[in-house]
Amino acid sequence: MHFFTMNFLRRMALSLVLASVACPALAWVYPEHRDIAGLGVISLDAERLAVFNRLWAAARTGHEPRLCEKGADTEQGLKPACIDWAALSGIAGDHSCSSKELVETVLNSNWILNVAQVSAQLKADLAQVPVSETDDEALTGNLIIEIQRRYRSQVELASRTNALRSSDSRLQVSDPGYATRAGANNAHFLLARPSADTDELAYAGKTLKVGSEINAIGVYGWFHLSALQKASRLAHEQFAPAQSQALALSMLADEAFALHFLEDTFAAGHVAGTWGDASQRKGTHDFYNQNGLEVFRWAPSSTSIVLMGDAHMRPQDAQVAAIAVRTSLEQVLDTVAGRAGENAFKHAPGAPATPDAFDVCKATTFPKRESGTEAPPGALVLAAQVLRQTPVPALGAGLGSVPRFRSELGPFIGLASSVDIERIQGGFVSSENQAGWVGGLDLSFRAGLGLDGVLGDAGDGLVFVSAGLRADTASSNNFSNSTVANQSGSLAAAIPARVGISTRLRMPFYLVPGDLLFLSPLYLFSPKTYANMAVKAGNGGLIPWQSGWATGIGRFQFVLGRELGVTFYGRASDDTIVVPGTTPGGAGQIVEYTSTTFDLPILEYRPYRSFTGNQSASVLIQLFVDADVPKLGPVVSPVGTSVPDGQTVWGFGIRMVFDWRDYY
Repeated sequence: MHFFTMNFLRRMALSLVLASVACPALAWVYPEHRDIAGLGVISLDAERLAVFNRLWAAARTGHEPRLCEKGADTEQGLKPACIDWAALSGIAGDHSCSSKELVETVLNSNWILNVAQVSAQLKADLAQVPVSETDDEALTGNLIIEIQRRYRSQVELASRTNALRSSDSRLQVSDPGYATRAGANNAHFLLARPSADTDELAYAGKTLKVGSEINAIGVYGWFHLSALQKASRLAHEQFAPAQSQALALSMLADEAFALHFLEDTFAAGHVAGTWGDASQRKGTHDFYNQNGLEVFRWAPSSTSIVLMGDAHMRPQDAQVAAIAVRTSLEQVLDTVAGRAGENAFKHAPGAPATPDAFDVCKATTFPKRESGTEAPPGALVLAAQVLRQTPVPALGAGLGSVPRFRSELGPFIGLASSVDIERIQGGFVSSENQAGWVGGLDLSFRAGLGLDGVLGDAGDGLVFVSAGLRADTASSNNFSNSTVANQSGSLAAAIPARVGISTRLRMPFYLVPGDLLFLSPLYLFSPKTYANMAVKAGNGGLIPWQSGWATGIGRFQFVLGRELGVTFYGRASDDTIVVPGTTPGGAGQIVEYTSTTFDLPILEYRPYRSFTGNQSASVLIQLFVDADVPKLGPVVSPVGTSVPDGQTVWGFGIRMVFDWRDYY
């Protein structure tokens, strides 16, 4: 039985780890991607804008109910009835894995408009939350001003977290593959520079070559090349109207898919680099997205700028990214119009007319392109024109690298101590019906997997087991109301002071507590289904009533069913209690007993945690209920008397937990 249980635990833990790795570390959220692409369109000059409008009109022919009349519709409300071209860059990558899937999703899925509506609401919610910057007053050393600034910052962070919490939950319902789609690689991230003297051409060659690790610039280059090839065919070949319209749609889809990853390169957490273990990558990503990063662009003599990241985008961040988007889009439009001059893209008659099917969610390296779709001479020059507008990536591990931060993700060992006080209802026999108070201390060793905030700060996928020692004070209520008992202090306590062996288990659940454990064999037959269940469990469950709710003073979470504590009393020593006589004035009994207490936390409060290196320390406040189940006997005195019937003691209380972890 022990071997069977451990196998289940190992499979469950492995599945949760895989699910956590599968969760996307997104750059900009959908509405931010759409805003950047829209700015790129409306900033085109009149001649190029006319070409774009003509191509978009052709692309939407036959798809008018689904594709908006305007390529960049700035007047959509909270319930978009159609998808504009600017939105394609938000759907790309996060809600589709290739340009081909992007077109199929936009035109044929019954859920994409729900995604657009969720994203429109997210945009409205984020618009209510400013992105605060440090002001001069905060640097004066005035304690009151600093406290006010920090509280204001936490309120803003809480509002942003709650907006993302609601959006993520709704997106997961609308698009079941949302959380696990982009998890096999670092397609949304910039590769770190190998050295400080790497220039843009050397970097471009590193990111685009066959066999290179998949990365944001490489993915952009792949699909932008596909768009340029289709543009060259539109410029040099004659097609029937329907063929021309289909080719225009494929070309614009390829370019929109490419632009998603180009836009990702302007998110601070994606500029900082991807090296390190999963915990470091996520922690570094989250820290710089939230706090900003000073960067330079590849363009000669560029001045430094500060970029933010996903869900923290400011107007200036969008404007900077839109310049690169416009430059890229101009190349496609100029190729179609035949006005590219000496940098004209060479005609590619062998290029397919259908949207590119390269799956960026599964690939880990770039394959060799098919015959007829290779990059022609001079293509690197066009790529460099766009690349010069993008941020210079941070260096890899070693001298000069930006500081790294660790999220609470991955295996850990640790210590936890707690202090609690609870109200109990009576004692272990029915005649003991006075309520009382019991205090306790616990010190435990823990081991587990930190999966906190896999989908965001509202999530909680923490898994751990712990074992330790617990010491309880004597209860404040007595075994009897007699004068002698009342004058005997703790000696007459209904439940004497005692020491027990404490154990604890915590894990998220999908619908009912423990279901991920019992359903773990499903991972062997349908890993994607199980991973989706695990991710949803970590984000609050199928009914997300266990998602964290952020406030300006910390996070609250309803956790009933996620954690179970079991404490064993009387196993290492002979514990005894005094049981009153069954008749008034009758002789009492001294009875040995053992008991097992089951406690369930209900509500948990956690102050905000800061980013960390490889260790973390946090404080939790929990409200809990428990049941203390006794087993009475034998009777020590008077010898030979019958063992009294025992009863369960119910209680509720509050616990403060000090939790220290060392991650590996």
